[in-house]
Order: sequence, then C-alpha cells, then structure tokens
Amino acid sequence: MSSTISANGISINYRFDGPEDGPVVMFSNSLISNYTMWDDQVEVITSAGYRILRYDSRGHGGTDAPDIPYSITMFAADVTGLLDALGIEKVHFVGLSMGGFIAQLLAAYQPDRVLSLALCDTACTMPTEQLWNDRIAEAQAGGTAALADATLGRWFTAPYHESNPKEVGLVREMINASNVTGYIGCARAIRDMSQCDVLAEIKTPTIIIVGESDPACPVASAEVLHNGIEGSKLVIIKDSAHLPNIQKRGEFNSILLDFLGTHR
Repeated sequence: MSSTISANGISINYRFDGPEDGPVVMFSNSLISNYTMWDDQVEVITSAGYRILRYDSRGHGGTDAPDIPYSITMFAADVTGLLDALGIEKVHFVGLSMGGFIAQLLAAYQPDRVLSLALCDTACTMPTEQLWNDRIAEAQAGGTAALADATLGRWFTAPYHESNPKEVGLVREMINASNVTGYIGCARAIRDMSQCDVLAEIKTPTIIIVGESDPACPVASAEVLHNGIEGSKLVIIKDSAHLPNIQKRGEFNSILLDFLGTHR
C-alpha cells in the first residue's frame, strides 16, 4: 500500500515492498507513467531479499504536480529529500527513461547516496526542442490521452502490441490517467536537459540496459552513456522497445538481479 510524505516542498507518493532489513532498491519511473510500471520487478527482487522503494516522480501518480518550472536537478533533489524523510542513507537506484535522467545527476552529485546504478532506456540529452514543443501542445489541447497512441508505439514493438493487447491496454490507462500539468512540466525539463558532461563524474558501479528496438532512447544513446561512464556495463535486450522491464520482464529481471548481486 502506498503512502505520502513531505519532501523537498511537495508531497511524494511512495511504496515499500520486501523485507524491512533488506538492502533498498529504489525504482524511478518514466515520463507519463507512475510507480506501477515496475510491478513486474517486485516479486523477483523482493524474493532475493531486497527491499523495494518505488515512488511517483514529481508531476506523476499520487505525487504533487505544482504548476512551476521543473528541472532534472529538482527531480534529483526530490529523491534525496524522500530518502532523508524516510531515514534511508544509501540505495541501489534503478531509473528508466526520465528516471534514468534523474539517476545520472544523483550518482554524479550525490555519490554517497548510491550503492549502484541501473540506467535503463535513457539518455543524457533528448532532441529535439520542436518535438517536445509539439508534444506539449498536444497535451495542452487534448490531455495526456492524446499522447497515448504515439507513446505506446515507442514503448512496445508491433508484435508485442499484437500478442499482448491486455497489458498494452493497462499501460494506456496509466498514460491516460497522468496529470497534464505534471506532464507539461516534466516535458519542458526534458526538452531543456543537457547533462552529458556529468557522465565522467559518475564513479558508482553502473549497468546500462536498453531495448534493441527502442526508438525513444535508442542503442546509440545508451552507447553515449556507456562510453562516458568509466567501468560501466552495457546490455542490449533483443526484441524489445522502450520498456523491456515489461516487454522482456524475465530477461530484464535476470540482468538486474545479477547486477545487484554483484554489488550487494
């Protein structure tokens, strides 16, 4: 069951699963989603003795969505604020897409809070400005539901759409329920993001996971991260697009669990 707590000036929605004495693995969601996007990871990770902390990023799910300018730096401050409020010193941090943007700054500027880093289908810059302005305009005109078809087209491969319509439908519901103000604030922050220069500052053990057919944060973006973060490991998951944690959950979970075990 989720709870809320005040941190960094907002109310943040979060949930714990797993043994109270286990090492904490913190999961950060993508844009236009919420913490339930990580449901398929809970049983496997907690069964291995880890305590999972999931939360809704600012502007998403049950977390506040103030109508103010957002930034990736602000999102990272939300994370440290949440950890402070919960009395947690260090976590293994897993971020996908927007969650991965946050993870990079967290590891670069707050390395004492991060035991290991999993950057999933993410990047250090997201072109183009016009593309994001167009998406913002769509959301302003038709709400987040207006973005659903195109988003789902990026998140899952065509064969997955055909073979798993129920699961795709559940993700669509998550997108449709997303807060418009929160989406726009986050989209503007992503549009203006440029943080490739911080990669050299990341010394935390890092794995980079990417779906081979991800059109949103493609393999080329993952390679930039891999080349920029010394000692990082790059794993490409075949037959998957932007959400391998759902589309290829078994393989994703195995990769993540092996990595966590190495740095437990």
